[in-house]
Amino acid sequence: MPPEYRFEPVTRADYPMLRGWLALPHVRAWWGDPDYEIGLIEDEVEGDLCDMRVVWADAPFAFVQDYPAKAYGSPQYGYLPKTARAIDTFLGDPAYLGRGHAAGYLRARATQLLEGGAPVVVVDPDPTNTRAIAAYERAGFVAGQVVPCEDGEEVLVMEMQRQHPTSKTDGPRAPAKDD
Repeated sequence: MPPEYRFEPVTRADYPMLRGWLALPHVRAWWGDPDYEIGLIEDEVEGDLCDMRVVWADAPFAFVQDYPAKAYGSPQYGYLPKTARAIDTFLGDPAYLGRGHAAGYLRARATQLLEGGAPVVVVDPDPTNTRAIAAYERAGFVAGQVVPCEDGEEVLVMEMQRQHPTSKTDGPRAPAKDD
C-alpha cells in the first residue's frame, strides 16, 4: 500500500532542514546556493502567490511549491491558461531516493491541484536531469517541448492535465489563441 503524503506549509522553523537538504549533492546539482534559495523561500513564504510545502510520509523528506504558471513571466509557460499551476520541487532526504516516493508525492500534489480547479499542472526540469524526468513521467506528467526559460537555459516542459470522463489526454496541448 503506497504511503499517505501530507503537505505541510513551510514555516521559518523548516529553514535549517531545507538548507541542509539544499546542500546535499543530489539537490545542489540542480538547485542554486542553499543560502540564496532560502532567501527566495523567505521572500515568498508569507506571500499569497506561491504555496510552499514540506512533504511528509513517516517524516519530512521533500519540498514542493506551486504557483500560477504565468505569475513570474516564464516564457516556457506563456501558452498556458491563466489558471494553470506550476510546480518546483526537490526530494531532500536521501533515505527516500530510489523508492518511488518522488513519483508518489508528485502525483498526489498534482492531483490536489487539478481537483482544486487547475486545468493543467506543469513542471520544467532541466532536459539532462533524467532522474527527475523519469519521476515526473511515473507520476503522470507528459513531456512536451524543450524550450528556453526566463534565464535562457533550456527546460523540458511537462504537463499533467485534468482527466475528463469522456476524453483522454494525448499529451501537452498546443497553445490556444486566447490563453
